[in-house]
Amino acid sequence: MNPKQNEPEATGSGAWKSLLDGYDSLRESISNKEFDVIVIHTPHWKTVVGHHLLGVESFQGLSVDPIFPNLFRYTYDLKIDVELSESIAEEAEARGLVTSIMRNPDFRVDYGTLTTCHLARPQWDTPLVVISSGRPYFYYNNDVGDREMLALGKATLAAIQKSGKKALVLASTSLSHRHFTDEPEDPEDPSFESIYNANQEAWDKRWLSLITKGKGEQLLAEMPDFIEQATSECKDGGMTWLLATLGVPNYPGVVHGYGSIIGTGNAIVEWTPGAER
Repeated sequence: MNPKQNEPEATGSGAWKSLLDGYDSLRESISNKEFDVIVIHTPHWKTVVGHHLLGVESFQGLSVDPIFPNLFRYTYDLKIDVELSESIAEEAEARGLVTSIMRNPDFRVDYGTLTTCHLARPQWDTPLVVISSGRPYFYYNNDVGDREMLALGKATLAAIQKSGKKALVLASTSLSHRHFTDEPEDPEDPSFESIYNANQEAWDKRWLSLITKGKGEQLLAEMPDFIEQATSECKDGGMTWLLATLGVPNYPGVVHGYGSIIGTGNAIVEWTPGAER
């Protein structure tokens, strides 16, 4: 039994409304697009050796956020595209990456996967491919991490293209990622919420400017500095992987929303391949 103080509550006081509105806009946009599978890279399934992919056809369970149990509890029932997961792993191994297929049917799906997929596609009517966050940025450095995630993104793209399926590709990652360490009585108190400091907010705004200008290559060129100076969650590799899976977009992305959660900078961004034409 979860302690009473851990039961999630929402006051609706508006601190995160800009992000919720952004997800509303994203859901409306992708509702007009066809896709057969959702492929997601998550920072909250951290693996020590290589990159792992879920390899069981379905998962059910209860997820409780280990850091913020008072904000998140979720009962899930989801399907996995095991064939595509295995294909991505094969393509990654062909590029020299270490991969593993996670076959444990009792595995607890991480909250990064659940929140991102729920907010993007709450119907849960599409099978998933879920990719873990390996540790190359942490064990080596940002440049090594980026090279590895570029290879993983190219492997993901190749596997999707070979499958003939249309994919919605999601990366769960914040921009700046310096947390406040004190939580107000009402976690949604808008007077408490802001980006942690001006330096990180400046980096976030620069990043969004590059996205809306279609500067994918420049995003990658500046990624190591962005990770360090904005304390960015991109250090878990999701952003670099996403850019590579999209073929490094040289066309503008759409920013559906930007805002702060406990000091971190977050944006809901969409790239639509072919939109430039």
